[in-house]
Amino acid sequence: MSENLPPCPKCSGEYTYAMDALIVCPECGHEWAAAAEGGVGEAGASGGRAVRDAVGNVLNDGDTVTVVKALKVKGSSSGIKAGTKVRNIRLVDGVDGHDIDCRIEGFGAMQLKSSVVKKA
Repeated sequence: MSENLPPCPKCSGEYTYAMDALIVCPECGHEWAAAAEGGVGEAGASGGRAVRDAVGNVLNDGDTVTVVKALKVKGSSSGIKAGTKVRNIRLVDGVDGHDIDCRIEGFGAMQLKSSVVKKA
């Protein structure tokens, strides 16, 4: 069933399975990156792709970014202004290049492209 996947490092469970870029243990619920097997790794630097902002800085989960150009928001009369700070971002594999999941005050939860933000 598990095609040569390692056992869970937390509970030593043998029924691990792959889900996207993570390996999951159904017994204890522990999730870890496939590239970080056997140790603790960083999400952005250890394995997969490095997400870069508009000026080339590497972004990580929890960073604070600033929007560099005005953005139109569907369903809203006003858009997001350039210079808006977005705190505590999450990097995701979104659709159409939207690789940042965040919450913007006054707009709510949304996804942004890394090409329209810079690291604050």
